[in-house]
Amino acid sequence: MEEERDLVTFSDDDGNEFELEVIDYFEHEGQEYAVLVDAEPCEDEECDCDTEVYIMKIVVNGEMEEFLPADEDKMDELIKVVEARFDDCDCCGDDCDHDCDCGCNDCKE
Repeated sequence: MEEERDLVTFSDDDGNEFELEVIDYFEHEGQEYAVLVDAEPCEDEECDCDTEVYIMKIVVNGEMEEFLPADEDKMDELIKVVEARFDDCDCCGDDCDHDCDCGCNDCKE
């Protein structure tokens, strides 16, 4: 049985649609954020590409959640928060106390 994935569809400036997968949610300074990665990562063993990680601000608009770019002036701070969340988790170690979707059993209770 395949686990349900949290996918979000975005459009680029040219109208091309692409999907990102939410792998974690977190709150920082009263604002909710999401950590997203490409829904279809590069699986070519010869590929040198790194996984792109996106940090998006979540804004609730009525019943809809909007994913907006995080404020540039907070990006360094947000990157440190995300790195600490995944470092603590060690994907996943004993310190994992958050609800991430990294795929390990330590995060699934």
